[in-house]
Amino acid sequence: MLGTDPPAHTRLRKLVNKAFTSRQVALLRPRIEQITASLLDAMGDRDEVDLMNDFANPLPVTVICELLGVPFEDRADFQAWTKALVTVVGEGEQDERPAASAAMVGYLAKLVRTKQSAPAEDLLSQLVLADEEGDRLTDQELVSMAFLLLVAGHETTVNLIGNGVLALLRNPEQWQALRADPTGVPAAIEEFLRFDGPVDMATARYTAEPVTLGDTEIPAGEIVYVALSAANRDPARFAAPDTLATDTPTAGHLAFGHGIHFCVGAPLARVEAEIAFTALLHRYPDLTLAPTADLRWQTSTLIRGLLELPVRLR
Repeated sequence: MLGTDPPAHTRLRKLVNKAFTSRQVALLRPRIEQITASLLDAMGDRDEVDLMNDFANPLPVTVICELLGVPFEDRADFQAWTKALVTVVGEGEQDERPAASAAMVGYLAKLVRTKQSAPAEDLLSQLVLADEEGDRLTDQELVSMAFLLLVAGHETTVNLIGNGVLALLRNPEQWQALRADPTGVPAAIEEFLRFDGPVDMATARYTAEPVTLGDTEIPAGEIVYVALSAANRDPARFAAPDTLATDTPTAGHLAFGHGIHFCVGAPLARVEAEIAFTALLHRYPDLTLAPTADLRWQTSTLIRGLLELPVRLR
């Protein structure tokens, strides 16, 4: 779906869109709130935690596993595969991406066959059974769609939460403002997406005709990578692009892409983040960075995310 144009893209998108409408996602809210509360409870007897490992990571992973119908006990495997797929391979390092991709495709092909023989109340089963005027997804399309939804459905939201919490902790006056008025959380999430979003680069695009950017002309038929993080810091679009401003409207950010390829999971990501930040501000209002925090980032051109986020809860 990411790499196709209409009419192929239109067909694939139509078959998956119904699961990610705002109305459908709203039905998931009670369960997301329950998972969030459970994770925050589990941290309560400690003074210091790694917020990535203990909260930002397991929340979206649990949600996407339950939504797709992926056994939660398999999460460590597909998280390891995902990390390998988005990591930049340095000179002299072993490229683990082909093996990770093959392992994940094999796993999902087996899972698709399970859903075909015994459909359940989950999204992957819905995709197996999805029928649009006699059109259904092929086995290869089902595996590809599951691959996309599983990877994009957790890795991006994990880092939306992690990057957003870090931005707030570095701007404590805005943490305090949201703590005093949690109704500002949805707007703040849009600013987190703009200021330090979880995706650096869009997937590859091609120029259908020559395009001029500044003093450079890109010929037709060239591969183009769009830097979403740079677009979201464009001074021609945002008055103070390098300043976090959770109380300022950020309409027009490109964190979810644009046009027909706008992120299908955006409603789910927004609801998960809203619940996560609202609950975190309420439960641990005095959260701070741990004094010994040594922040390290993933080595990836695609994903912008922390490896860990040590925090003091009180």
